[in-house]
Amino acid sequence: GHMKSQKENIRTALKGGHRITPFDALQWFGCARLAARIQELRREGMDIVTEMKHNRASAEGKKSFACYSMRRE
Repeated sequence: GHMKSQKENIRTALKGGHRITPFDALQWFGCARLAARIQELRREGMDIVTEMKHNRASAEGKKSFACYSMRRE
């Protein structure tokens, strides 16, 4: 189904060495719940690293977001 394809797209991108943020997932795959997909991939054994990034200060103050990548050996 639809969820499966999103998860597979994310898996493929991570395996290809891409770093993915929630914004990327929305832009590339129409996936609004990246964290949930990442949890599923981790349960399947993928070694995914989460880095917290900070946007430059905006009107609303600092925003932080997760950036996911596969751990490199």
